[in-house]
Amino acid sequence: MDTKILQPQDIEIGARLIKNGELVGMPTETVYGLGADALNGTAVANIFKAKGRPMDNPLIVHIAKIEDVYRLTSDFSDKARLLAEHFWPGPLTIVMPKSEVIPNEVSAGLDTVAIRYPSHPVAEALILAADTPIAAPSANLSGSPSPTTANHVFKDLKGKIPAIIDGGQCEVGLESTVITVAEGVPRLLRPGGVTLEEIEGVIGKIQVDNGVMNKLAEGARVSSPGMKYKHYAPKAHVMLIKASSCKYTDYVNSNKGNGVGALCFDEDIKALNVPYITLGRADDYISQAHNLFDALRSLDKMGLTAVYAHCPKPTGVGLAVYNRVIRSAGFEVTTLE
Repeated sequence: MDTKILQPQDIEIGARLIKNGELVGMPTETVYGLGADALNGTAVANIFKAKGRPMDNPLIVHIAKIEDVYRLTSDFSDKARLLAEHFWPGPLTIVMPKSEVIPNEVSAGLDTVAIRYPSHPVAEALILAADTPIAAPSANLSGSPSPTTANHVFKDLKGKIPAIIDGGQCEVGLESTVITVAEGVPRLLRPGGVTLEEIEGVIGKIQVDNGVMNKLAEGARVSSPGMKYKHYAPKAHVMLIKASSCKYTDYVNSNKGNGVGALCFDEDIKALNVPYITLGRADDYISQAHNLFDALRSLDKMGLTAVYAHCPKPTGVGLAVYNRVIRSAGFEVTTLE
């Protein structure tokens, strides 16, 4: 199969592919998604095949009209409505009880559905032109760093999908925040560009799922993408180091050798004696989020086999960066503090 790179003016071509049950790589403000008609279970199943994604990992349904929520969920609760009013369009996914129109392939057999309204104009135009909600996980091979450019998608999925719409580099750079309002107290399932603090400013105190910071038990069922499996990993072996800048750089330098490198902050650079990629300043969580996945892919371009990543602070958007890095490291953490 030839994979074509389409431009935003080619929206109708992409929409026609979606209507015909095909897959399309699409830009969003978070990362590029691999889209299919969310109401077509056969089309959605092909997403899992193209990505090599486990079928028990649910997908997010993308909409471009708020009224679509009412046919996709059986309970658009007051808290869900408040969140939608404050953060949609934008990088927030809300998990709600699903309606009967949602195929099991989308929900991974759960009785809930994850829905968001992306703010990227190309994503919105594609959904409207296709005239159907679009189910879309990140448009990468399962487990590898998520794509933030059309070229990343092409590299991972060339020959597996018919088309990718090039909408430029993604603004946020990390997948959406996911919160469930389907069961009692709202619970944060995955941190992202909308922070825990911002959510609590709208609906009050919420719980943080254990899977945000920790590895889940074998066999655990999950309500959100990005919780269960090792994710976002380059080919290099990533190890997360919790330490001050001085202790971090001393530790990395003491382990230097062929193929060893660092995923660091700007403050670490002067003291490092190994190849490195920086995520930005240690206190600039927005830049860290924007740069992370491109940085993880760049590590492989450098031919590194072992990477020591300086642990970000789990504050604000930094919680989302921490969540992704610890998964890219397979929860392998060394604490020097």
